[in-house]
Amino acid sequence: MTRAPIETRSSYSDGNAAIGEPMTQVYEHGGGVRSIQVPIPDNPLGHTLVYVVDTDRGPVLIDTGWDDPASWDTLADGLAGCGTSPTEIHGVVITHHHPDHHGLSGKVRDASGAWIAMHEADGAIVRRTRETRPERWFAYMTAKLMAAGAPEDHIAPLRTVRRRTLPGFAPALPDREIVPGELLDLAGRRLRAIWTPGHTPGHVCLHLEEEHPAQLPGHGRLFSGDHLLPKITPHIGLYEDPDDATVTDPLGDYLDSLERIGRLAPAEVLPAHQYVFTDAAARVEELLTHHEERLTDLRSLLAEPLTPWQLAERMEWNRPWAQIPYGSRNIAVSEAEAHLRRLVKLGRAEAVAGSDPVTYVAV
Repeated sequence: MTRAPIETRSSYSDGNAAIGEPMTQVYEHGGGVRSIQVPIPDNPLGHTLVYVVDTDRGPVLIDTGWDDPASWDTLADGLAGCGTSPTEIHGVVITHHHPDHHGLSGKVRDASGAWIAMHEADGAIVRRTRETRPERWFAYMTAKLMAAGAPEDHIAPLRTVRRRTLPGFAPALPDREIVPGELLDLAGRRLRAIWTPGHTPGHVCLHLEEEHPAQLPGHGRLFSGDHLLPKITPHIGLYEDPDDATVTDPLGDYLDSLERIGRLAPAEVLPAHQYVFTDAAARVEELLTHHEERLTDLRSLLAEPLTPWQLAERMEWNRPWAQIPYGSRNIAVSEAEAHLRRLVKLGRAEAVAGSDPVTYVAV
């Protein structure tokens, strides 16, 4: 569904703004809900949709955007276009810990005294991130990539940067916990948390239980974060405690979470990227089919034993492997390993005994 933007002045310009007249895009969604396009620097996603929800105690934000001066200016200008400001924000609800969602939360809290709410699983990642020394993080990443079969020329840079300060390693600590299934404490609103792990361990969708202003078929509206997007398949990676040997199954978690959202059948989905859409059940079916097809394709690749790195090299991405940047290759290998774990759990693949680094083969 297309929403007419309210344009306000900003230091940020997007493709919809007039040349020479930078504008912030603020969208009216009805029923006291608006969204602001907050830019993500140097990222093909372009922006995060930050939602502003009116409550009886003041506006509440769902996500905040990337921690960058231009992004902050855009958020402030967008809030002005909504008739408010950062100093008037009552609370911040975070769908998940990624910096394009949680990055500006601390600045909003500093400006207004707002509380920040997050699921405990992602809150634990935030705490671990703040407490982990950079050299410990680089050592952990080196070990993970070695175990995945990464070549030495990819691992070598990690051995030389261990004492550097890592950007984004001081995200704001949440002060409220989002409890799945419960209504958030928002005066005059019924906003229920739905735990949807997969993209991150503590990702939540937020169901606004209401009569939809447009009277569309379905049940209320869903703030879906990155869990359900109209044209993008979310990354499924690994977020593990270096001191915890538990073998997780994030892709299995994601597929189970998708099915829960499909059964919910919201009238409208308000995602964190791209645009608002309807027929969540159909989009869920598309994603379930996509992942089943991908698992089948990957099992075919495992006709010969492969490490997670070798599997990632052979997987289909949005560009050839040789053109994928260094950091994105790490993300791709993490996703390959998530798919391998799912195949192993389903009994479609197994680790080859005695292989080092570990290789996997179809069964």
